Amino acid sequence: MSTSTAPVRTGPAPADAVSFLLTRVQPALSGLMDGSLSTLAPIFAVALATHRPLTAFFTGVATALGAGVSMAFSEGLSDTGDLTGRGSPVLRGAITGGGTFAGGIFHALPFLIPGYGPAIVAALAVVAGELVILAWLRHRFFRTSFARSFLAITVGGAVIAALSSVLGIAAGSW
Repeated sequence: MSTSTAPVRTGPAPADAVSFLLTRVQPALSGLMDGSLSTLAPIFAVALATHRPLTAFFTGVATALGAGVSMAFSEGLSDTGDLTGRGSPVLRGAITGGGTFAGGIFHALPFLIPGYGPAIVAALAVVAGELVILAWLRHRFFRTSFARSFLAITVGGAVIAALSSVLGIAAGSW
């Protein structure tokens, strides 16, 4: 009894796969990573400073919206796509902005939980899940080592978390 296996591709990816990566996946992943990481500081700094989950939630929503719009314009205006082959700037901007908003809003949602402690714990669990998903996406689409991707993303998140914690605790003590 013989078993067939799929051929292993060792050469470069086909042009349509590269185009998909450059015009859809990379803008989406860039947005998700930016939204997930850049919104951590304001949300957690406000949560730690005020101990008011709803205030942290509104900070998170405002930050996710602002970051999403900013990244949409930034990506959309970065190049026309004519020289780079990266496709429509409007579509890339929409994908990046949407990804940024999505990356930022998910760890704001736990702050709808009325209690400070449970909200912080839930938000940290969401952030951990986001880090795993981001590492998996990099692994899946860009063939990076899952462990290396997870480590790189976690280091970025840890630096941001440390900075926001220091600011939040300092602001809360004033």
